Amino acid sequence: MRLVCESAEPIMQHVDGAIWMSRLLPARHVQFQFSHARTLWLASCVLAASLAVSSARAEDEPGTKDGPIVGRYAGSRIAYQKNGEFDEVALLKAPHDYGALLEKNTLKDRSGSEWLQLEGRVSRTRYEIPAGRSALEVLRNYQNALKSGGFQLVFECSDKNCLTGKLQDSYLLGEQLDPENNVSTSYSDHARYALLRRSANGADVYAAILVGEDKERTTAFVETVEVKEMESDKVQVMSSSELGQAIATTGKVAVYGLLFDYDKAVLKPESKPTLDEIAKLLTEKPKLRLDIVGHTDNRGAPEYNLDLSSRRAQSVAAALTHDYAIAADRLRASGAGLTRPVAPNDTEEGRAKNRRVELVAQ
Repeated sequence: MRLVCESAEPIMQHVDGAIWMSRLLPARHVQFQFSHARTLWLASCVLAASLAVSSARAEDEPGTKDGPIVGRYAGSRIAYQKNGEFDEVALLKAPHDYGALLEKNTLKDRSGSEWLQLEGRVSRTRYEIPAGRSALEVLRNYQNALKSGGFQLVFECSDKNCLTGKLQDSYLLGEQLDPENNVSTSYSDHARYALLRRSANGADVYAAILVGEDKERTTAFVETVEVKEMESDKVQVMSSSELGQAIATTGKVAVYGLLFDYDKAVLKPESKPTLDEIAKLLTEKPKLRLDIVGHTDNRGAPEYNLDLSSRRAQSVAAALTHDYAIAADRLRASGAGLTRPVAPNDTEEGRAKNRRVELVAQ
């Protein structure tokens, strides 16, 4: 028998004995197909769906809710969530060597070719799945729902197939991809992972699903990225007089209008207004000499961040010399990497403050 339930709520779809919610399916209705024996039990599917949503959400962590891209497996609860209007993220797109990163003490390093580097609107949600549901069943439900919404599979793996090198225990994948989980054994029995992408109207959306089992629970960690450009008009450009006043008062000034693409050291065109003001300051004060110091947040290996921050500082010095005819001997470029944070690195806002260029009077 086939029943059709229409609702303005997130779509509920029966798949392999479980109800799956997704906000991405193009229609506002969904068909349920059941055996004759289930007909009476589901005679009022709209009411059942409503009760399922209420029950699932009653125990969520305060202030959390399903994201706009991916919903939840039926009956699960949100145990953790972190959202960012604009952030950078690295999603696994091929097996990686956890042991090599551990030996180098660089577990936060995402610079390898096995990582997909993205920027945009990011959502991270961890769900606790009802008892008795396997990682395989949960992941396939997610994949089916996402594919119905236009997503295509980019990469998929399970257990040891997700890792290379000497260390291939499944829980290590959870430590790498779900680092905020304080239950380290959540992925100890099985860990399954899938990365999917949807392209529409020139925009890409990615969904990374990590599902794991241990003796007590099944866990699903859902990470989504809506790729987009940063809103770059949020920081007012400091004038040459403001830059000069700050340097005269404290000996240095942090500049946030010098912009770079993620993991790159080439200045973006949007940096020109700030470069104009720095050049104007140096022209107005011909005796002023500056140390140009690049800084990063704490994501990535320390050595890599040190090199990146140095290259970014050198790009600023080169632009001032080449484009504004500032004498090269008045500028000295260097990098401090992640060693001098001015804010905690555990929030998007703090990391943004730490990614800066400082002008320091010599």
